[in-house]
Amino acid sequence: MVEELNEKKKAPKLARTIFGIIMICIYVGMGGLVLAGYFSWMHEWLRWAGGIMFIVYGIWRAYRQFKGIDSRF
Repeated sequence: MVEELNEKKKAPKLARTIFGIIMICIYVGMGGLVLAGYFSWMHEWLRWAGGIMFIVYGIWRAYRQFKGIDSRF
């Protein structure tokens, strides 16, 4: 009975981990694209501020993901 409950908990935890890693890649990648000027309609100050904020948030998510702060549930 206990083994069944443990098996049921593993699948959502794995899905959250995979989703978290994908989101880290998306945030850091989006920040890199914004900083590189991929979106030409942005103002210069918005490009720098937005790009840096995306990358910093991606790093923050990575820190939380790998320290296990997001997987307490």
